[in-house]
Amino acid sequence: MEYGFIGAGEITAAIVEGLSKDIADPPSIFLSPRSRSVGQELSARFPNVEVRDNNQAVVDSATTVILAVRAPIAREVLQDLTFRPEHVLISALAGVPIDQLRDWAAPAGEVVRSIPLPPAARRQSLTAMYPDNAEARALFDSIGGSIVPAAEKDLDIFSGATATFAAHLDYLGTIAAWMTDQGIEDTTATTFTSHIFGQLGQSLLEQSGSLETLTGKHMTPGGLNEHFLTDLRTNGVPDTVRQALDAILTRLRDK
Repeated sequence: MEYGFIGAGEITAAIVEGLSKDIADPPSIFLSPRSRSVGQELSARFPNVEVRDNNQAVVDSATTVILAVRAPIAREVLQDLTFRPEHVLISALAGVPIDQLRDWAAPAGEVVRSIPLPPAARRQSLTAMYPDNAEARALFDSIGGSIVPAAEKDLDIFSGATATFAAHLDYLGTIAAWMTDQGIEDTTATTFTSHIFGQLGQSLLEQSGSLETLTGKHMTPGGLNEHFLTDLRTNGVPDTVRQALDAILTRLRDK
């Protein structure tokens, strides 16, 4: 396989690493010159990666092209390029519908939307994509797996779920800061908080039941976990999360 990447940010770097690191026969990868330092670092690490002089050279070098630029400049970037009917364009942009992408990248034969995640670097990104496409599925299955919702509009729901990352990390930071306020050394508080929630995350990957079932396994009647959860629910935290997610979904669908 040969892959071309338009845009060289965090997601591109993660996918390229997942496709290349410790792989006996990695695919050929061509990167755009945008963020040249990222491309140079990746090409220095992996012999299968090359930085092209411009975006058109990337498109000319590969039939599967991954678009990973900022959504506001997608139209400008794509309309400056010449695609061929055999091209498969895989967009990693949130909120930009397939019809627009297809119009901007005509006459590219196939257009797929996707939500790859940073764990792609470790080949652990479960990537939501639409529609189903053999080339896109081969790419994403090689870096962790793929999931195809029933309709394109459902991708916005998956994007909404990923919008919670910073809030989740801030929640963990609040716990670590509280420990520090109680006299625990800052580094120790951060290390401990990261460890216990990292292990909890591993439990999530290994469990086969519902999240409600896993929640129940982590608390006993009248115990400390139940006490803390009850306080959060009483103070409307779950409702606040739902309202924030609703606002994200509205923003995505009003683009």
